[in-house]
Amino acid sequence: MYKLTKASAVKARTQAVNQLKSVLITADPALREELAGLGNAELFRTCARFADASTREEDGEESVVQATRITLGLLAYRISQLSEQIRDVDARLTRLVECRALQLLDVVGIGPDVALLITVGDTPERLGSESFFAALCGVSPVERSSGRRQFRRLNRGGDRQANAALHRIVFTRLRVDSRTQDYFERRIKEGKTRREIVRCLKRYAAREVFHLVGQLQPGPRS
Repeated sequence: MYKLTKASAVKARTQAVNQLKSVLITADPALREELAGLGNAELFRTCARFADASTREEDGEESVVQATRITLGLLAYRISQLSEQIRDVDARLTRLVECRALQLLDVVGIGPDVALLITVGDTPERLGSESFFAALCGVSPVERSSGRRQFRRLNRGGDRQANAALHRIVFTRLRVDSRTQDYFERRIKEGKTRREIVRCLKRYAAREVFHLVGQLQPGPRS
């Protein structure tokens, strides 16, 4: 339920941000100049103050400028409210993960994103081995050979939300984890493509997550 709430709030906030910037493109040149060069955070704070401006109606071009400022203010206020909702849901998700699987938060690249825990909880009977979990997350290698050429491609099946969570883990590690960066450089020198390396890293991440959450699951059925 929290994931559903967060996803809808993120989508609505993205839409509001896009609308605000679209309004700026067609705004009065003086207003554009007033807001030029501001980063997103400062831009939203500045525009939010427009919503407190007078709502009196004016004639001619002034009414258009006034309507534009009020619109920017309302959109900025909406962005602020949605951001607050997202932070609140994130805090609730963090508390849930801390109570259920605190060990996940100690691993580089894994945050309070419960997509993987949802996948585990929805289908515990299928998690008899790490290979089952990898297939469930869509990161198990798929053979695709032709003649003398033998290689593996990405698995496009499985739970796409869990796959996206593993994708975020890998790219976070590529930015901040020295071991992952060293591995990437070594495989590049071996002639592997970036896509092939990411596939391997997602498979390794799935193995790590499986062993971290394995203790939460009942033993495999006989």
